[in-house]
Amino acid sequence: MQFRDLSGQAGPGESSMTIASRVAAARRRQLQRFEPGRKVFCNALMSSAQVRRHCRLDSETARFLRDAVERFGFSARAYDRILKLARTIADLDASDSIGAAHIAEAVQYRALDRDFWQTA
Repeated sequence: MQFRDLSGQAGPGESSMTIASRVAAARRRQLQRFEPGRKVFCNALMSSAQVRRHCRLDSETARFLRDAVERFGFSARAYDRILKLARTIADLDASDSIGAAHIAEAVQYRALDRDFWQTA
């Protein structure tokens, strides 16, 4: 996050109605992704096998994630969580594929979360 974002100098953001619409569309995408009758209805509940099926990365994005995992020393559990979060971020973007920007945002949130719990 940049200073201009925090200070309000970045200009107006999305309206609440626009954000609500994007969230509803992302939830519909997630419901369509999973088989009816299953207990999984959102990305956060995916099993490891479902993560492998629904969170495929192109070679450039996979390389980016590999570098982040090695740099920050993320565990296998953190790796799956990053992929689930990146899938959700991509859904909010109405994107069928997970791109490097989605991974970068998910890694950023994971790193912030990790820093917070280590200092708390």
